[in-house]
Amino acid sequence: MNETSGTITDAELDRLRGRLGQVVQVSEPPYLTEANIDAIRRWAMATGDRNPLYLDADYAAKGPHGAIVAPPCLPYAFSRLSIGYRGGLPGVHSMFGGSHWRWFKPLPVGARISAETRFTDLIELNGRFAGRMFKQLSRTAFVADTDEEPFAEVQGWGMRTERQTARKRGKYGGTRLATYTPDDIAALAEEYRQERLTGAETLYWDDVEVGARIPSIVRGPYTATIAVAFEQAWGGLFVRAHGAWFDYIREHPAISIPNAYGVPEPPEAVHWDSQLARMAGVPEAYDYGPERISWLSCLVTNWAGDEGFLEELYCEIRGFNLIGDLSRGHGEVAEVMAPDEDGNGRVRLNIWIENQRGDTTAKGWAVVRLRAR
Repeated sequence: MNETSGTITDAELDRLRGRLGQVVQVSEPPYLTEANIDAIRRWAMATGDRNPLYLDADYAAKGPHGAIVAPPCLPYAFSRLSIGYRGGLPGVHSMFGGSHWRWFKPLPVGARISAETRFTDLIELNGRFAGRMFKQLSRTAFVADTDEEPFAEVQGWGMRTERQTARKRGKYGGTRLATYTPDDIAALAEEYRQERLTGAETLYWDDVEVGARIPSIVRGPYTATIAVAFEQAWGGLFVRAHGAWFDYIREHPAISIPNAYGVPEPPEAVHWDSQLARMAGVPEAYDYGPERISWLSCLVTNWAGDEGFLEELYCEIRGFNLIGDLSRGHGEVAEVMAPDEDGNGRVRLNIWIENQRGDTTAKGWAVVRLRAR
């Protein structure tokens, strides 16, 4: 990589700003078009979500929806643009920044999904990681073929940074990587075994108190295998093989990055190739940000139970989750809102993820609808 590749130029910024407000058109099909049993199962397993509402047809048939429904963040897989449209600025590195989800109704099994994304904003920032960078925002609406109105929408955003600048600054150069003993792994297995779901036991709005902590969850330690599992559920952005990959880079030559063997790789190879991650200024390969948001949605739905409904989730990715890192999701009740005329109360939670170093790598809030007694 030479010293001028992947720089942010005013000409490219002007070209990108000219697309603001437009619906983003893509020529390739989405990874998923239907919320079938297999797609739901793969998503739940890839994100560590063991809720039987998504995995057990007999259990779900007795629940409030009468059948299996999809995990909240599965719609990520119905549009690659749902993680934030980050087109333009060829060769400039792109990193996921966060999502603001709103859900209006559950997504039933078997529904076919369409999605529309609109490019909404481009904001210049300056940070310690890469100096001059840009926050790119878009909004995606998801509609099932069983309805005319969206069942969910998401505002997603990503950060555009110069790889050369980030690598030279070396913000994460002193990061201490994790290792584990057999005893550590045994303790972790027990922590997973004790993960608790409210499930069919109704959590009532009346019983929730401000300041109460909700049960935590653990995810990881992160590995390249976990990245592959998430790719299988989500579909990724540029993952192609053989001739299809070379066809793609012929059309988009700035997209590829040579690996240690001189073979062109997609930018998202930073999630399993540590050398490519270091070229982008990160000390090791790292996770997909939408994974962590999906983990936090699981944290909330585990607590809310089968009759609770996650209406809103806002989450900012605040740091890298590196190979070897262990993540724990936490939540605390911030507000208990009065019931509406339908007898439903709402609870606002502060939610966050910490790694084994005590760093907060994701944070935000969620709103849950609960039945009042």
